Amino acid sequence: MSRIGKQPIEIPAGVTVDAKGQEVTVKGSKGSLSLTVRPEIDVLVEGNQVKVTPNGSGAAREARAFHGMTRALLQNMVTGVSKGFEKKLEIVGVGWNAQAQPKQVVLNIGFCHPVNIPLPEGVSAECPNPTAITISGADRQAVGQVAAKIRAVRPPEPYKGKGIRYQGEYVRRKAGKTFGS
Repeated sequence: MSRIGKQPIEIPAGVTVDAKGQEVTVKGSKGSLSLTVRPEIDVLVEGNQVKVTPNGSGAAREARAFHGMTRALLQNMVTGVSKGFEKKLEIVGVGWNAQAQPKQVVLNIGFCHPVNIPLPEGVSAECPNPTAITISGADRQAVGQVAAKIRAVRPPEPYKGKGIRYQGEYVRRKAGKTFGS
C-alpha cells in the first residue's frame, strides 16, 4: 500500500466531505470541488477524517498508484476549500506591466499588442503593483495552470533576466558575447 495513501485526511471545521459511490464532493468557505474516483479506490468518511483504500478490483500495481494519487487530490481539495491556493508572479522588464480585470489578465510585455489571458471559473487574479500578479483560487491545478500560462507568454531569458517569473524563482544568468583582440 501507498505510504501517502494510508494517511487519513483531517477535515477542518467548516468543511464538509460527501462520498457517494465514486463521486466525492468537498464544500467549504472558498467554494466547492468534486472528484470522480477510479473504480479501484474506495473513499470512506468517518467522523472528521477521510480514509482512502484500494478495494482489490483491477490490477494491484495500478491500484497502488491510484491510492496515493487519490489521497493527495482529496487533501488538495480539502485545503483548497478551507484556505485556498495562490501563486505569485513577477514581471521584470522596463515598461512591462499587467492589469487584472474581472475575467482576464492583460499583459503589456514588449509585444506590439497587449496579451489577454482568460481566467477560468473559480480562479481570480489581482495586481498589487503593475509588476506583480497574484493568482488565487480553491482548485490547486487550475491556479497552477493559469500561472504557468501567464509565465509561458514571456519566460525569463538568461542574458538580461527579462520576462515573467514565479516569485523567488532563480534565473541562471549567462555571460554575453565578448570581443577579444
